[in-house]
Amino acid sequence: MEILIWLGQFLIRMANFWMEHLIFINIILSIVIVFFERRDPKTVWTWLLVLYFIPILGIFLYFIIGYDFHKRQMFRTKEIEDAMCSAVRGQEESIFRDEFAPSDPRLRKFSDTVLMNLEAADAVYTADNDVEIYTDGKEKFRALYEEIEKAEKFIHIQYYIIRNDELWKPFEELLARKVKEGVEVRILYDSMGCRSMKHSDWRRIRSLGIHVGEFFPAILGSLQLRVNYRNHRKIVVIDGKTAFVGGFNIGREYIGLSPKFGYWRDTHLRIRGSAVLALHIRFILDWNYATKQNLFARDSYFTYRPEEKPGSEAIQIISSGPDSKWQNIRNVYLKMISKARKSIYIQTPYFIPDNAVLDALRIAAMSGVDVRVMIPCKPDHPFVYWATYSYIGDLLAAGVKCYTYDNGFLHAKGMVVDGLVSCYGTANMDIRSFKLNFEVNAVIYSIRIARRMEEIFREDLKVCTQVTEYLYGKRSCLVRIKEQFSRLFSPVL
Repeated sequence: MEILIWLGQFLIRMANFWMEHLIFINIILSIVIVFFERRDPKTVWTWLLVLYFIPILGIFLYFIIGYDFHKRQMFRTKEIEDAMCSAVRGQEESIFRDEFAPSDPRLRKFSDTVLMNLEAADAVYTADNDVEIYTDGKEKFRALYEEIEKAEKFIHIQYYIIRNDELWKPFEELLARKVKEGVEVRILYDSMGCRSMKHSDWRRIRSLGIHVGEFFPAILGSLQLRVNYRNHRKIVVIDGKTAFVGGFNIGREYIGLSPKFGYWRDTHLRIRGSAVLALHIRFILDWNYATKQNLFARDSYFTYRPEEKPGSEAIQIISSGPDSKWQNIRNVYLKMISKARKSIYIQTPYFIPDNAVLDALRIAAMSGVDVRVMIPCKPDHPFVYWATYSYIGDLLAAGVKCYTYDNGFLHAKGMVVDGLVSCYGTANMDIRSFKLNFEVNAVIYSIRIARRMEEIFREDLKVCTQVTEYLYGKRSCLVRIKEQFSRLFSPVL
């Protein structure tokens, strides 16, 4: 009884403390947000409004979802930095000496894009890759299972979402069998994205001999203090020979079994060649941070050298996140848009760009470039969907052609420019992917792949509805309020 009385008195004292010092705490937080954190002005004003109008709840919201991890170097590893810097500097020098020689002369105009990625993102340029594109979940997982079956040394898996359902169960059985064959298996998952998985599920998976890592784990069981800053990457690397990257996670909806979404239209890549090493390094950096291990000490992960070139596609693997100095993937999109002379095709489930990207697309369209943007016709996150639709309206007046995909849910993430260069991976065309999430994309300097991406886009147009200024203008007043409210808060949340 005395303990309850003491606890009650303690809570009352704490409440009195917060009330007495509320104004002071708000002022301190406001100063920190305005002067010490490099944020977008709209984000600053949003947080100031939250602190002013809902002071007590606003303070807790700020500490849970608002704290800025930007510029924090989370993945610095000396062993890999020295080797990467040597390769990057060598390629930079070749471009400065005008020795950059892509497989097709028409790609030379993107030499400055290659240089930007080398300098800003340490993204090594490799030109010996083979790329296979998957737009259907069943085909993607069939190809993934076939590659896993052939694994002899290791299988490294990273997904944002893993659900314990009918897609995961055969996947788990396959991995367990490979462990018995002597193959090392590692799974790195995001705590927020995999919150539907139980602790008992991960204990069962570990009991099979599978190594498991958790990125930004919850505290006290399920309390997520980092709603932002999620690891949104989807990477699988097998024996250092083959890698997968793209939009598909692991769950029944991704193979079209969810009545809510119906058919799931996504884009995923299978890569063979030297670019696999860049994706493997990305996985290992994330794994080392999450588990406090150092997989770079294992030379066996980096000894694979193909006897011959798997292909002729040139690729740079671009990573970005709140710890990056620059918004690397966003800057790649901006650079590609600025280089476009004929066409820009964009597919994204969430379209919430910053002003620079929005202006670049409008300028391109007004300059005669055929700019097309495709989004879903249905939301998986209604709040973000309304914001997406609002930004689409900003493009129509400039002559951008906008479409909603009607054959299920569109989750593909990428852009193709002039039928020459494409950029696809895990990042959406939104501020969250550009600044808050940890993402990875492949920039592919290949006319064959770019033209195939354009063909896929045009095939998707057959099941799309074009959004016209007339249809957009017929929105109800309630819809417009939803759009503007979502637009205000979506960059923060």
